[in-house]
Amino acid sequence: MFDGELFAWLVRYQTSERRCVIRVLLIGGASGIGRAVAAEIVDGGGEVILAGRRPDVLNDAAATLGTSASASSVIVDLTDEASISAAAAEVGSVDHVVSLAADHANGPVADLDVADIRKAFDAKVIGPIVLAKHVASSITEGGSLLFFSGVAGWKPAPGLSVMATTNGAVAFLVEALAVELAPIRVNAVSPGIVDSGAWDSMGAGKDSFFAETARANPAGRVGRPDDVVAAVLFVLTNTFVTGTTVHVDGGGRFA
Repeated sequence: MFDGELFAWLVRYQTSERRCVIRVLLIGGASGIGRAVAAEIVDGGGEVILAGRRPDVLNDAAATLGTSASASSVIVDLTDEASISAAAAEVGSVDHVVSLAADHANGPVADLDVADIRKAFDAKVIGPIVLAKHVASSITEGGSLLFFSGVAGWKPAPGLSVMATTNGAVAFLVEALAVELAPIRVNAVSPGIVDSGAWDSMGAGKDSFFAETARANPAGRVGRPDDVVAAVLFVLTNTFVTGTTVHVDGGGRFA
């Protein structure tokens, strides 16, 4: 899907003064799309610090990605500012911070629990703001913050009001932070329906759901993790992109 040799050059490059290796703090990188992003960064010669709330899962994921020099972990809970502050101090200087964190509160509005709504906003909106507060000063020149939005923000559906609102808020958040934190770049990636394992719980219904999605999408298929990884790498390495939401949905928001 993308030129691996080119990316390796981008994450591990030579200057007249020093050799630089890209260093990425990746929240939600222990599985699914996040794991694919982490693997590509490590394969390209970069370093990832996997962050999340479960040390056992993080440590196992880091161990399978590479050596301790290329993949490590740190505890981060986006609902807890002290956790974010402590992680920022522990990790130190980074080139990029990527958050794929999400906490869903799906269902009819009449049935929603307020605590679940707040958790969804903590993961997608409040947590990223607090994250920016504590890590911005540690991001190197040319670096960036990258948050994940989602197609529901542009294609609302019954039962997905909270998801649509939080994903839409991410798009506005990156515009605001790109202006306030400049020259640090701030962007978002908005995936559509991607066969990342997240839909496996549908069982036999997954195939028909994917087939219908593919028929409706202008691109004629559902997404693959590589599609999203390629978008992430583009946003991280293109220093002229900021305040932007990159849609990787096969045109699903128009379907």
